[in-house]
Amino acid sequence: MNKTILEEAARRFGTPCYVISGDDFARRANAVKEAFGENTGLCYSIKANPFLLKYLPDAFSYIEVCSPGELSICEELSVPMSKVIFSGVNKTERDVERAWNDGVGLFTAESLLHVRLINARAVKSGGKARLILRLSHGSQFGMDASVIKEVIRNRDSYKGLEIVGLHYFTGTQKTKVQTIRRELSLLDEFCQELESELGFRAEHIEYGTGLAVEYFKDFTEETDMALLAEAAEAVREFAGKYPLTVEMGRFFAAESGSYLTSVMDVKTNGDATYVICDGGINQLNYYGQNMAMKVPPISVLNKPEGSERADYCLCG
Repeated sequence: MNKTILEEAARRFGTPCYVISGDDFARRANAVKEAFGENTGLCYSIKANPFLLKYLPDAFSYIEVCSPGELSICEELSVPMSKVIFSGVNKTERDVERAWNDGVGLFTAESLLHVRLINARAVKSGGKARLILRLSHGSQFGMDASVIKEVIRNRDSYKGLEIVGLHYFTGTQKTKVQTIRRELSLLDEFCQELESELGFRAEHIEYGTGLAVEYFKDFTEETDMALLAEAAEAVREFAGKYPLTVEMGRFFAAESGSYLTSVMDVKTNGDATYVICDGGINQLNYYGQNMAMKVPPISVLNKPEGSERADYCLCG
């Protein structure tokens, strides 16, 4: 996004404000689609940036929604609910009912409670919910492999469910493709166990690669694309065995917008010179411990001629 666009946005809308680029979003989505191949579907986790949902490219097969607020955004934008995967670790009976009434395409279950809630809602409505079961990676998210096996073993008893596959996401900001390879290998082994022991073959596997993007130092487009190309080999190999959808958020969203804030005051107290911005400091960096020392890439618009570089402490 060039400075001319940003300057015009600041004049037109004032500051602070966000400037979102649908073109940059589509470009990144198409690059991922090309890298992972036609056999791999793409899912956008809208928690990364819900504003981008308005510019959702055709490259995406699904949208992951993790909260009632995110579902509200989908409703307001008239998003095709068949594309929505209703996820989230904290589902209530009311949440499930609302998502069901909206007609979401897929539910995820992160616990036996979720399985029962979704099943009960579908039975009450006289239909069947398409469901994927989230496999835990040793955290609060998802279910233990033994629990998933038990659910699948008793799948005929859940009259309101069509269990179609698995959800597997272990974390974000992964810079080592060896981690992705190891996870896909474990997922492959588990899928084979389900097929050999229970006669269940997944029709949909949603996997989050968690590819890293760097917010606090120069992490170039070349760096991103190199990491993507390295991961693509492992993803394509897995997609050759199972119907795969890759879920990502930050990797799609990180370079698709800018935050504009204006300098309102400059003052020196002791040895430090402070810049008071009209936007919140939380938009510039994280507060607390070592994260407060990390500085994102910053550009200065309308820089006065003859101005000299100096150190400033940005405050909001």
